[in-house]
Amino acid sequence: MTGIIVLNKPEGITSFRAIAILRRILNEKKIGHSGTLDPMATGVMTVLAGGATRFCELLPSHDKAYEATLKLGITTDTLDITGEVTNTRQVTSTAEDFRKACDGFKGEITQVPPMYSAVSVNGRRLYDLAREGKEVERPERQVTIYKLEVTDVNEEENEYKIYVECSSGTYIRTLIADIGEVLGCGAVLTKLNRVKANGFNISEAVTIEELEEAAKDGSLQLMSVDKALSEYPEVTVSEAQAKRFSNGGELSLERVKNCKAKGLYRVYGPDGKFLGIGDNDGSENLNVKRVYVG
Repeated sequence: MTGIIVLNKPEGITSFRAIAILRRILNEKKIGHSGTLDPMATGVMTVLAGGATRFCELLPSHDKAYEATLKLGITTDTLDITGEVTNTRQVTSTAEDFRKACDGFKGEITQVPPMYSAVSVNGRRLYDLAREGKEVERPERQVTIYKLEVTDVNEEENEYKIYVECSSGTYIRTLIADIGEVLGCGAVLTKLNRVKANGFNISEAVTIEELEEAAKDGSLQLMSVDKALSEYPEVTVSEAQAKRFSNGGELSLERVKNCKAKGLYRVYGPDGKFLGIGDNDGSENLNVKRVYVG
């Protein structure tokens, strides 16, 4: 079964477990996803099945959006509420102080990945090292916070909700911990919902229960790969060109219409069949980036 599912991952299971459940529902061994969510996190998880897995890295719009809840005055080893408390501090900052602190994190910022993360250092996952009680130096990374808005305030309980639009690779746990340090009291993530990823919105996402029900009544349908790649312009080629492209051969740009600008293109045969992604890299040919095998 080939196609794409925009899953609304539930709280309490790992992304790996979610994929295992979908393998059973779809009866498809070859399944991947475009971005991990922590067990406590919910929301948009783009899942690719069958031949769609070959296009994972080509999914457009790797920016993401989150709704997060946090609490001031606490720090943990995981930077979220599931971890062991490492410190508690008195909170003297006001809601206005919190808003000002958030403003300081808009734009391009530097983050250090948390120890409890899937980043590899010297061939080892950080979370494996963390579980062994080890802490190692982590490389800094540049990320971009496009939007950071305070959406709800409970000043009495020191609890806040924020909406974040950010570049791929941004750790919301780290963002919240850094805001807490600026305020001098620490902070932990208590709830996280990814509401946008790969150009898909939470309103388009389906639950595991909905997928199971659709599989039972025979109505289960996956999103086509080319629809998920609709950000790329399309070109239609001749029957002979379609055969060559499908066999991994490049196409002369002189003989491909509407393909003058550099970039990636969705390639279709004369019958409208999606063939894959071609790459105009500025040479004389449209090179094969990925061939679609349905």
